[in-house]
Formats: sequence, structure tokens, C-alpha cells
Amino acid sequence: MSLDRRDFLKITALTALFGLGSASAFKLLSPDEILANVEGAASGQLGMVIDMELFQTPTTIENVIEACNRAHNVPSIDNTKHEIKWIWTEKYENAFPENTSEHLSEELKAKPFLVLCNHCDHPACVRVCPTQATFKRKSDGIVQMDYHRCIGCRFCMAACPYGSRSFNWENPRKYIKDVNPDYPTRTIGVVEKCNFCIERIERGLKPACVDASEGAMVFGKLDDPDSAVRAALATNYAVTRKTDLGTGPNVYYIIGGQEHA
Repeated sequence: MSLDRRDFLKITALTALFGLGSASAFKLLSPDEILANVEGAASGQLGMVIDMELFQTPTTIENVIEACNRAHNVPSIDNTKHEIKWIWTEKYENAFPENTSEHLSEELKAKPFLVLCNHCDHPACVRVCPTQATFKRKSDGIVQMDYHRCIGCRFCMAACPYGSRSFNWENPRKYIKDVNPDYPTRTIGVVEKCNFCIERIERGLKPACVDASEGAMVFGKLDDPDSAVRAALATNYAVTRKTDLGTGPNVYYIIGGQEHA
């Protein structure tokens, strides 16, 4: 039996209250409402700019990560082989391997860089997903997941060049101290990742990480010349991660302390 996209979305509407988290916290969307969200008229590619020079203390970075984890019920698992990461830090040489050199400044070597899903123009994860559990929204370019549809094959993890996906080897719910009832928890055997705070955007709010960044992160429409992201990019030199791969990442970094060719 085959399902086309519309049939799948109808099923999603009927199952939205079951299987993930607290049912009472969610509104049951009609098939037309879901289709409008996923396939609606283009409203513009959303993107983010992270100004690493504005992160003055490690505490601000910690607050950003904690805000994301709290908003999305990201479990705190000490076992590094099983940890779940939506937004985390990497060394410069790991985040930007194509822009490193033997003469890299000590400042950049020591600085932790926030990394997350890049919500790419051409996401490799979408192409390899056999069940369409991962899909790119036409309206705003967010690479979204349907946890119900994920079969845990981990093809998306193998395809993502940014390491932006995590697999639930264990039941994540037992590692969440304070469950946020406004976002579903996940189950063992599914993949998850940053969703650009789609649940907040659709309520007219900024992503949780942006709110917690004290101005170091900005978010908005990349095709709107009056947006905050365009203003940041117009007045600063910014780079993206692994640009040469052709995925078209939509998270930009203002780095400072290093010249780039």
C-alpha cells in the first residue's frame, strides 16, 4: 500500500495527539492546516546569524544550549555515545575544517563555536530518508521531522555532513528532569535534531536560542532586505560551514579574529 504526500498528512492530522508526549498540550490540526504549513505559499527562507564575537562569557553559550534543551525536552545523557544534541559547541577546526591552517590564531583555537542543524537549501538528509520522516517545508525552508514516521534507519545521520542529528539509543524520557508540556517527548529508536523552533515561530516568537543569546544570534527571512539577518550580513563578513559541499547552509557565522579567503 502506498501513501502519497496528501494521504500522509491526513494521517498525521489524525495521529497528532497520540504517541508523543502529553496529548492535552496540542491542538489537533486539520489536514488542510497541516498542508498549509508544509506546502503553503512561499514566505521566504529562514536563516540565522551567529556572531561569535558577541559571546563574551561561557555562561551565555551555556544559557543558549540550556534554553534549547528545556524548550524541546532534550534529554541529558552522560554517556557521550548516546547523548542527544540539538545545539552544542565544537572547536573551530571541527566546525570549519575547510578554513583551518597551521597558523590559526590561538583565540580561534580556544573558542567554542555553537553548531546546529543548518536547514540547508539542498539537504542531503531529505534525499535519503525512505519514509519522508524528514522533509523541507516549502513555506520557509525549515528542514522538519515527523517523529511518528521515523523508522530509525539512520540514513539521514550518515548523509548529514554536519553531525546535526542524534539517535535515541535509549528511552529519552527517563533523562528529562522537568518535562516541557508544550513540546512532545520522543521515543527510543528515532532520530531527532534542531527544528529552528518551528513551534515558537508559528506563534510569532523567536527561537529559544536567539532569545537566550543576549543579541549574539539573530533570526529572520534571508530574502527580506529589512530583516535582522540581512542587516547583520550586510555589515559583517560571515561564513557558513562546509560551503563547498553544495548543501546551501542557512546558518551564518560572524567569526572575527581571523582573515578568510
